[in-house]
Amino acid sequence: MREKVTITHIALESGVSPATVSLVLRNRPGVSEGTRIRVLGVAEKIGYQVKPIVVGSRNGRLQTIGMIVKTEPNLPARANPFYSHVIIGVEDACRNSGIDLLLSTMPVDDKNRPLGVPQMLTRGIADALLMVGTFVDETVTSAVGRKTCPIILVDAYAKTDMFDAIVSDNFQAAWQAVDYLIRHGHRHIGLVGSEPDSYPSIKQRRGGYLRALREHDISEVYCADFNLMLESGYEATKELLKKNSAITAIFAVNDKVALAAMNAVMDCGKRVPDDISIIGYDDVDLAANAKPPLTTMHVDTVAMGRAAVQLIMNRLEHPDSARMTLTIHPTLVERDSVAKAKVTKALRP
Repeated sequence: MREKVTITHIALESGVSPATVSLVLRNRPGVSEGTRIRVLGVAEKIGYQVKPIVVGSRNGRLQTIGMIVKTEPNLPARANPFYSHVIIGVEDACRNSGIDLLLSTMPVDDKNRPLGVPQMLTRGIADALLMVGTFVDETVTSAVGRKTCPIILVDAYAKTDMFDAIVSDNFQAAWQAVDYLIRHGHRHIGLVGSEPDSYPSIKQRRGGYLRALREHDISEVYCADFNLMLESGYEATKELLKKNSAITAIFAVNDKVALAAMNAVMDCGKRVPDDISIIGYDDVDLAANAKPPLTTMHVDTVAMGRAAVQLIMNRLEHPDSARMTLTIHPTLVERDSVAKAKVTKALRP
């Protein structure tokens, strides 16, 4: 198999530094015309595929980022309380760097898979693209394969390893949430949301729940399985509590589910947190205003958006560097929806 040609190979053959080669290939200033011609000639001679990394940019500078956000049909991207803050972070980073931002939505099915390919992905109107919140399947990768600009996944996943990505540490954060409930004395803890074949981030949270139980030698597992794209979890929570009266706490895979579970608990004639403690995930704006305010795992989604822009810049500066995945580590926000488990005293004979 032929060895892949890199910038280092071109530098050695041309008699210049790798940094100079990088400037030439990215059409940056600071290189004499003679050196530029020599480097490009060597690149062509040894089979390096010169890619127009920043298509249509001014003077080789990143000019426009396209942001494609998953959405349910007929709903705007900003209607999602999680991704709206990712958009804020991207907008902030673009504004500070003088970069134009184009926003498009991509409807998905109930498995979070694209229902079509947005025109932004095929028309080449952006210098770099952010894919937010979707599973990048064959529908998208077939179009992506023809792109020459960087594509970054933000809370998004793909079967291939061809993309840089930014994700939440879902497994560890879910483990932390359930461990928090256990340290409050809860041994009968329900999981509300997810399915065994859920979207990767939700599946990882399910895995964190199960790991925490195993590590604390808890054998009872209570799962209210349902498709997050199709229902909120209200009815699933009521059914779970009806079948399992021993449950004293619930870990919900996101705050939307946690708030629905809170309503279900109260409609079952129980109190939060006196009878059932609840912890969520994401820390959306509504969490702090719930009654009682929701204890949850905070994901810094604004930082996630800012980091996505930095990752684009890094990919443009170092096009041959290894693919990277940046992980955002959620933090626990303690509010009023979790209480110590009640200790049932044994009756004296």
